[in-house]
Amino acid sequence: MAASSVPGNTSGLFVEPREDWLALHREEIIDPLRPIVDPHHHLWNRGHRYLIEEMAADIASGHNVIATVYVDCRSMYRAHGPEAFRPVGEVEFANGVAAMSASGAYGKAAICAGIVSHANLLLGEAAKPLLEAEIAAGNGRFRGIRHSSAWDEDPVVAGMYANRPKGLLQDSAFRKGFACLAPLNLSFDAWLFHPQIGELTELARAFPDTRIVLDHCGGPAGVGRFAGRREEVFAQWRASIREIATCENVVVKLGGLAMCLLGYDFHLRERPPSSEELAAAWRPYVETCIEAFGPKRAMFESNFPPDKGQCSYQVIFNAFKRIASPLSEAEKTALFSQTATDVYRLELPS
Repeated sequence: MAASSVPGNTSGLFVEPREDWLALHREEIIDPLRPIVDPHHHLWNRGHRYLIEEMAADIASGHNVIATVYVDCRSMYRAHGPEAFRPVGEVEFANGVAAMSASGAYGKAAICAGIVSHANLLLGEAAKPLLEAEIAAGNGRFRGIRHSSAWDEDPVVAGMYANRPKGLLQDSAFRKGFACLAPLNLSFDAWLFHPQIGELTELARAFPDTRIVLDHCGGPAGVGRFAGRREEVFAQWRASIREIATCENVVVKLGGLAMCLLGYDFHLRERPPSSEELAAAWRPYVETCIEAFGPKRAMFESNFPPDKGQCSYQVIFNAFKRIASPLSEAEKTALFSQTATDVYRLELPS
């Protein structure tokens, strides 16, 4: 069943998308008129190209995507100038993509309507001028930052984050930088692995006025030291999710489950998975998050292109729609568009 030709990725967390393999399975779009705001995707051109043309093509595959939010992936940092200010280049890049999208030449969706980039919060109070520069570069679209705290003692789990600092969210300098966010009305996207959710809960309680977005369902892991322990890990993850959901300033993104981290082998199969298969695998995680946070504090995300290593844009949102099918119309609206619009304060064309 394994395919040796599957292209790996230096992150260790996902595999590169293969258009020829994804094309082996196509689906009719479920509920095709439902408006979707995709609150988490990346754009890059480093080995694998995923820029506005590729994003627009995925959006055009059938779902009614009306807007997207660009999230930090270290793309297009400035090559020169002070090291701390180099992430401003990513904001300039994403804002340029948003301007291209606003021309209408790439479809009706407002791509990069919101921008989340990176700021090194270990700068402490010195992070403030960087954040102000990113606000200016965003031309009204900059909404927050992500400073990834993902770390694990097992390098198979950690991947590219193996050399990152342990306990980042508890660092005093980091917290001084974190304190700069709320006064500037900026949010914090949190990317970590499930054993670290407790650290984020402590941070959320220490800064109740700062909006925190928990990415990718809190990073449940099923590889490395967690392989073969799915039920045990799920119980631990679920307890952590229920605890952090008691923090009213935290919302959750429902996605990131098609990375290799979760431990499923969909990318190794001869044919791509159907939305029914993905919905069956992901339902326990998504339903747990929705039950804990409620639809008004949860939002479906594509996490493309990393999640594209296991499924297409058609299939990933079909899977989400299958999982959400028992919910009310108001709950579906929140999960697919309204929560993202509210959290990222998006100003969408009427």
